Amino acid sequence: MPTKPRFVVFAHNATYDKLHQTATLGLTAAAMGKEVLVVLLFWTIKKLAEGRLDELDFPPEYAAQAPEVARLIKERRVPLITEMFEEARKVGEFKLIACSAGLEYMGVDPQAVAAGVDEVMGLPAILSACADAETTLFI
Repeated sequence: MPTKPRFVVFAHNATYDKLHQTATLGLTAAAMGKEVLVVLLFWTIKKLAEGRLDELDFPPEYAAQAPEVARLIKERRVPLITEMFEEARKVGEFKLIACSAGLEYMGVDPQAVAAGVDEVMGLPAILSACADAETTLFI
């Protein structure tokens, strides 16, 4: 039986807009029958460990528009990042992976992210898992 196409997102930037794109792309790819791997790096690991994945924060260059965008997101009941990750797990094959080096570099105890990820992996294992991906994105 042929394997499912693999869709990989390396998630480095942790502001809401970047996490929203990571979550919506991952959810959509999972719903389309792709095997999805979202690899959390540096800032996304830190934000997950702090329990702030759903925080409506935006890059400084958009500070003037941030309050209006945050209002619209709440008003339109856009799903939370964590809700989209959970939905992706329900509709398809979706995994959140934390990079073990990123945990170390960001000073994060692996237990702080254990409940939020499917696996903690080293970079060699991550690269092996992503080697035959149909799509690879860096966000």
